[in-house]
Order: sequence, then structure tokens, then C-alpha cells
Amino acid sequence: MRNSLSSQRGKVLDALFEGYAGPVFSIRLWDGWQWNSTEDAPPALTIVVETPKVLASLAASPDEVTLGEAFIRRDLEVEGDIFSVFSVAEHLLARPRTWRAQLMQSWAGAIAGAGRRLKHGALHSVRRDRASIAYHYDQPVEFFAPWLGETLAYSCAYFGSPRDCLDQAQSRKLELVCRKLRLQPGERFLDIGCGWGSLALHAAGKHCAQAHGITLSRRQAEVARSRIEARELGDRCAVELRDYRECEHLFGSFDKMASVGMVEHVGLKKLPGYFRIARRLLRPGGVFLNHGIARSPGSPAHNNSFIDRYVFPDGKLVTFAQLVEAAESAGLEVRDVENLREHYELTLRRWVEGLRANVSELARYVSEATYRIWLLYMAGSAAAFRRGDIAVYQLLLSRPDRGASHLPLLREDWYARP
Repeated sequence: MRNSLSSQRGKVLDALFEGYAGPVFSIRLWDGWQWNSTEDAPPALTIVVETPKVLASLAASPDEVTLGEAFIRRDLEVEGDIFSVFSVAEHLLARPRTWRAQLMQSWAGAIAGAGRRLKHGALHSVRRDRASIAYHYDQPVEFFAPWLGETLAYSCAYFGSPRDCLDQAQSRKLELVCRKLRLQPGERFLDIGCGWGSLALHAAGKHCAQAHGITLSRRQAEVARSRIEARELGDRCAVELRDYRECEHLFGSFDKMASVGMVEHVGLKKLPGYFRIARRLLRPGGVFLNHGIARSPGSPAHNNSFIDRYVFPDGKLVTFAQLVEAAESAGLEVRDVENLREHYELTLRRWVEGLRANVSELARYVSEATYRIWLLYMAGSAAAFRRGDIAVYQLLLSRPDRGASHLPLLREDWYARP
């Protein structure tokens, strides 16, 4: 009987992973029975299935939400290389799905969206955006600090080598942004979506700019202000709780601006307005660096993804072409583009290492479910950057001054040693 059951399980998994060409893996069930994707090499990871229900869902019509939820509940566990598990998931999700499963997923997405509308208002309204940002960012800073490192920069780092430590790469990114803007002492600088104040502090501290940051996260604003006070930079650096659409009193005030990792929250329909406001905030001849993630045109937006459900409510990615079209239609001129896709994969791998290395400390500040959500989200994002489904772009824009950009012909100073 046992041999018959093993044979049936093996046939199901053989059929399920027919044509699979990713990293070698194994599956271990709740009773210790194990299946290997191949006997030709040792597995890079083992997927532990804790209940028969999860095995049945794998064999039926899984989607990324149900797989992610099984991981959160510990019904699925990953031993070994967590990054490789997404090749396995990609194979499962690429299988044809029944019309019933597709309909249920569509309904689930619609119900979740309707619930957010009733509770927080229309999609990408000021109130709903504030709620979405708070959902993601208003964790205790003590949760973020162990894996973000000294800079507290929660965005793509800039690596000179894959061996660079995270703090070194993040400091290099902050300096690169300021160099691309050619930030000068005394210039007025605005950071839209400033996080815990990392870039504003760097602009004020190293470049002596008059730096102003805005964020929708109350906790981020509080931490940023305490960091400014600790560094005694209050005379030239400030952070406030404010939406970019509530900056009328600042229009035309800034020589240089940046927005790092914020445009992902704006939404396609709101992008033209976002860039129009950015243009009006800049003085003629001013420069704006927009740093954000965009999806590949070949990677369609998901209506009910794990990230939308558990990480970034309402955070749909646009394509780079849509981003540029919105910027140019607002009257901004594209001066430079740099794709940092490989840098973000390296950044995310460092963050996952930090999450795993500090699991005991992080448990003091968030639940195990929250920890596992972040771990899965970070590792899955690294896999998506590696595949090229998404990329992160630094887009340098200027507001021409009667046709003049006031920028030098060459870019050598961006990369010259300090």
C-alpha cells in the first residue's frame, strides 16, 4: 500500500513538473516522503509541504496569492536557496488554469479593491494613498534598521562590485543622485517621498544644500526629524508629513529635486499630474531625478498579485515608456536614463540576508507572519529583477529655461572620484 501511494505521488509530481528546466529541487511531504526533480545533481533547495491540502492546491490551479499565503502560514517551507524557489513557482503558474480558478482570482481582486475603496476612498486619492503608504512603511524603524543598514535607505543601492557591502553601495547611490543633479551649496533641494530622510541628510550634510523632504508616512517623518536633530542639520534640512499634491505653497521654489522609490505608488492615471506638479515645483533651468521601478512591456500587470494583496496595496507598476511619455507631456525634457536592474537584485539579496540573519531580533517588533511576508516579497522581487520582468530606472529630467538646459555637454563629473 505504501509503495502504491509513493508511486501515485511520484506520478503526480512527474506530470506537474514535466518540462521544468530550472534549478534542481526536491519536495518533502509531511510524512517524510521525498521527490527529486532529477537524480543527476543535488537539489539547490527543498520545498517542504506540511499538509495534504497544499499538495492538492499545487496539483490543481495555484496562483501566487495562494502559494504566498501557504508560505505565510508555514504550510509551505523553503530549505536552502530561497531565490531558486521562484523558478519552481514560475513553472507552476505558467500552467494552463481552469476558467473557474481564473474567475475566482478575478473576483478576489475585485472584492479586495472594493473593500479598500469603501474604507479609504477612490484609487490614488490623497486619503487612500496615505493609507497605502502607512500600511507598508509604518512598521517600527527597529524592524527596518537591522537589514537596511546605517543609511536606512530603502531603495536600490549602487554597487561598484558584487562584493561591496550594503552600506558602501547605498552611500554610493546617495552620492550618485546628488552628482547627477550637480547639487551645489545653498541650492534648494526637494526630496519627494523622502523615507527616513537618507537623501535629504546626504544632500544637506555633504553638499550643503537647503534640503526639504516630504513623506506620507508619519513614522518615517518622525525618524527623519530625529536624525536631522542628531546630526545638528536643522538649519538646512527639514522633513514634513505632506502629499506631493499639497505643495502649492512651494511651487517654483526648488533648484533641484529627486524622487527615489516613490513613483511606483502614483498610478498610471495620476502620472501626468505627478510630473506636472514636479515641473511647477522646479525653477526654470532646474533638474529632477526620478528613480523608480517599471515593468517590462512583456510582463503584464497583475490584477490580484501577492504584492498587491500583502505588501503594496494599489501599487501597480507602469512601463518605462509610459513613464517617459507622462514626463515629456508635462513639459519636462529627458536628459539621461540609467537602468540599475542588476544593482537592485544585489540590493534585495543583501536585504534577504539581513532579514534571515536578524530573525530573532526582528521578532521583537513584528509578527512571524509579517516577517515571512517581507522575506517572500524581497526574495521574489530579486528573482523578478533577475528575469528582467521589472527594472529600476534613474530618469534625469530638466525644466528648460527658454530652451537652455544649463547642463554641461559631458557627464564625466558624475563618475569621477571625489
